[in-house]
Amino acid sequence: MTILWLSFFVLMFLGLPVALAIGLSGFSFFALSGSVPVSIAVQQIATASQSFPLLAVPFFVLAGHMMNKTGITHRLIDCSNVLVSWMTGGLAQVCILLSTLMGGVSGSAVADAAMEARILGPDMIRRGYSRGFTCATIAVGSLITATIPPSLGLILYGFVGNVSIGRLFLAGVIPGLMMMVGLMGVVWWVAHRRGYQPSAQRLPTAGEVWRAVRNAKWALLFPVALLAGIRGGIFTPSEIGAFAVVYSVIVGVFLHRELTWAKFLEALGEGVMDVGVIMLIILMSGMVGYALIFEQAPQTVAEWMLGLSQNPLVVVLMILFFLLIAGFFVESTVLVLLLTPIFVPIITRIGVDPVHFGILMMSIVTLGSMTPPVGVAMYTVCSILDTPIEEYTKEAIPFVAMIVFVVVLLALTPGLVLFLPNLLL
Repeated sequence: MTILWLSFFVLMFLGLPVALAIGLSGFSFFALSGSVPVSIAVQQIATASQSFPLLAVPFFVLAGHMMNKTGITHRLIDCSNVLVSWMTGGLAQVCILLSTLMGGVSGSAVADAAMEARILGPDMIRRGYSRGFTCATIAVGSLITATIPPSLGLILYGFVGNVSIGRLFLAGVIPGLMMMVGLMGVVWWVAHRRGYQPSAQRLPTAGEVWRAVRNAKWALLFPVALLAGIRGGIFTPSEIGAFAVVYSVIVGVFLHRELTWAKFLEALGEGVMDVGVIMLIILMSGMVGYALIFEQAPQTVAEWMLGLSQNPLVVVLMILFFLLIAGFFVESTVLVLLLTPIFVPIITRIGVDPVHFGILMMSIVTLGSMTPPVGVAMYTVCSILDTPIEEYTKEAIPFVAMIVFVVVLLALTPGLVLFLPNLLL
């Protein structure tokens, strides 16, 4: 097991692609251990691809790209502008609300951050917002996408940890809204101190709100239809991914009439690229998952942690702290695939609901995408808006502190996370 982890971090340090680092380190375990045939490694790669729930990943990725070509994004921006641009820090508030609404469409924090940086970022800077504050608002705000369904991270966690994806989707709604409120509070506090003015000079009228919501209705109805389909037993999480693709095509072709054949092919190409990267990481992680189980890593880590404390809350907080540190250096998808098989048996053993833990875990590991030194969303936004990482890091501190506060609050109050799953399922 030492060989596996050492080779993984050495390969990552040398700059190899994540999928290759996982694959080579996993193969090194089988090649050098002497106790497991190398042929098992190949079998585990094939086995990782033979999962029906895993079909949800390519379907939701493709649906997200399709919806970005149907005019849904611009309608959501218009709706967010009407609803919150009158608040202190108006455009920044629009970014936070838009991340919440886009969470029900794209399922990808990095994709959401890149889109907002291109569309809203330049306008924020022109209106006097600092570059660091603009980037921090967009990047950390995109974290909400990791909890609002359909989150790709929650799908992967449910797949690897054998946890109900339907319950995870429902459990993510309230935490996502809590993060939205918390981050909007941070924006208000910073904007009030610096004198960032609202974009709109007055409250919207009821008619303006109605028109904005009506124009964005097909985007707003999608997460509702998704949760209703799962609650009513009409779709499995995998099947509802296929429904999402069909829904996006119908909206784009027949309702918004903006999805042309050229845009369809463009979305398909982008989806294939993203799915290829994600699936290669998943397949390579099959070897690592087998090695962890073969070496009884979950049992060893559980015994060590339970030796420190028998209190479930203390154990969960220790795991979350470890994940927070690990998220600074390793991409969130990798952490979910490699660490879920270790931590889910531990938290189950001490009586913690794996759905509750899944929301906490995804929030913390995705936070790493918004922080130095390897945050993907951070680098994406800063490169688009030409912002120094040092300036971003300073401005991101209050946003990151708020997310950590919300996660700790959710850890202390599992009833908030589990309310909707227990009510509807």
